[in-house]
Parts: sequence; C-alpha cells; structure tokens
Amino acid sequence: MVSLNNLEPKTLNQKTMDTFLLDQQLHKFLEEDLEHGDVTTDAIFTDETAMVQCIAREPLVACGMETVAARMFCLLGGKSEFGQLAADGSRQEKGAVLFSVRGPVRTLLRGERVALNLIQRLCGIATLTARFVDQVQGTNVKIVDTRKTTPGLRMLEKYAVRCGGGANHRYSLSDGVLVKDNHIAACGSITEAVRRVRAATPHTLKIEVECDTLAQVEECLSAGVEIIMLDNMDTATMTQAVTMVGGRAMIEASGGVSLETVRGVAETGVDIISVGSLTHSAPAVDIGLDWI
Repeated sequence: MVSLNNLEPKTLNQKTMDTFLLDQQLHKFLEEDLEHGDVTTDAIFTDETAMVQCIAREPLVACGMETVAARMFCLLGGKSEFGQLAADGSRQEKGAVLFSVRGPVRTLLRGERVALNLIQRLCGIATLTARFVDQVQGTNVKIVDTRKTTPGLRMLEKYAVRCGGGANHRYSLSDGVLVKDNHIAACGSITEAVRRVRAATPHTLKIEVECDTLAQVEECLSAGVEIIMLDNMDTATMTQAVTMVGGRAMIEASGGVSLETVRGVAETGVDIISVGSLTHSAPAVDIGLDWI
C-alpha cells in the first residue's frame, strides 16, 4: 500500500506545493464530481481490483503524476500500488507511460475523470511554458506567469509553470506592490503613487510600476522604483528603456508576448518576461487512461 506520506514529491524539491493546502483542494475537486457517490460504479462493483495506465498521446512535459493524480487516488482510500510515475518537469514522448496504478476498481473509476482533468491541464501549462523557455535559451531572461489563472486552480497552475522551467510572478495581490496604469490614472502620477505606497507598506516589499512610455520609465527612476514593467512596448522602445535604466532597476517586459516574439523581447536586455498565456490560454494535452 502507498500512503500519502510516501507521496511527498521527490523531484523539483525547491518547487513543490504545500501538501496541506493541496489535499484540501483535491478533496474539493473530488467532492464536486462525487457529491452523493458514484451510483454507476457502486452498483456494478464491490471489492474487485484492476490496473490502469496513463499514456501520453502527444509529446509533453509531465506535471502532476505523483504530486496530484497519485495523491488524489490515495485520498479516495483503499490500497493503491503505483508503478511508473513520470517525474514532474520531465519531457515525455508520445506513447510514454506517465503512471500506472493498481487498486480497487471503485477507487480508480471514482477518480479517473478528476485526475485526467487535472493532469491534462497541468501538463498543458508545463508544456507551453517549456516552449517559451526554449525560445529564450542563451539569454539571461526569466519567463514568468501572471495572475491570469483559473479561479481555484492557481496553486496548481503556478506549480505547472515551474515544472515547465518558468518562474512565478505574484501569487496574489498581497504578495507584492505592482502599481498599474489604473492606479496611476486614479492617483495622478507615478511619483505620488510610489510615495503613498512607501508610506503604507513594509520595507520588505519591493515596488514595481507599469510603464507605457519612456517618460514614465524616467519618472520611475527618479522615484527609486525597484522593478519597472515595460507594458506593450515595441522592441526598439524596450531597448531604449533598458539603456536608460542602466541596471538601476530590474526590468520586466509584458503584454502580448507570443512564442514568435519572445526571443526578440529577450534580446532587448530585459530581465523578466511575463506571459499571461502560460495559464489563460494553454491547451490541455491529450492523455489517455487505459485499463490493463
């Protein structure tokens, strides 16, 4: 029998999820699908056992086999024995066995749809993230996500970004200061917005400001802003901004970055590129669950 304690993630140690919070979420996902029970499965089966395999039906970056799917089957109860478990972040070819599990038929049938929904989504995010990371190889740029995540799935989706080789931006509004265009418009100026933030927030929080123009970049430098976001600038303007900043602040590029344009953005000399599509537009990958 495999217990939850034996399913602590063994890979990507610096990037794992808090299993206390994760288990709460997995319980909610299962409750949504089960409600009063699986009437079909419970009517047909009693104590039978079976073995199933998850198969990659296209090339992908694995995410969630052990950390999510296997953990979820354990939460459903019964004795489940796991065979191959593809490591989070590993690149898998079409036809690869991502994981195998032998256990009670009732457990396998109750959990299969939720497990597949989750790992298809997470592998999709990890796979798309890896493509962006591949595009900027050889530069010092870090690919990061945004808060454009599916409500209720943020912890899992941001984990998938990390499995794909990316990094995380703010997890929530309480994570850091980001003065955006609407803050500036409502306040009147970057200088005043930064002044108010410094007066009200702890010294441990860095201040990031979104800029649309080079004049705003200059105002950020005068205000001592630690991180400057270049929002929807063309690469020529970004290059000018990087020269203006001259290492006095970290620079993030954001806004409409695609696989076709990300390399050019990276070559402007920015430090970070945030990509909303990593989570809001990643297609689910095709994974099958086959009975052996």
